[in-house]
Amino acid sequence: MAAYIIVEYVVTDYTAFSEFSKRTATAVEAHGGRYLVRGEVEVLDGDWTPERMVIVEFGDGKAARAWMDSPAYRELRTLRQKATKASVVFAEGV
Repeated sequence: MAAYIIVEYVVTDYTAFSEFSKRTATAVEAHGGRYLVRGEVEVLDGDWTPERMVIVEFGDGKAARAWMDSPAYRELRTLRQKATKASVVFAEGV
């Protein structure tokens, strides 16, 4: 069953974010992930006001968690934390 990593974020350091963005795609692809959403969003209804969002699909929860726990992403996580204010969630597909 597919699994998803969903990230809602605000960029606070555009230089660090540029480096993070360039390097993250390779790490995602190395774990079989693919981007479904990547960039600005528009709120159509409700109180939630995210500026930017990423949704990455993986083949299953094991692959998604392996990516999050990988040495490559651990290094990138530090860069993401420097570059953004973000919330990261995991969800299983149906």
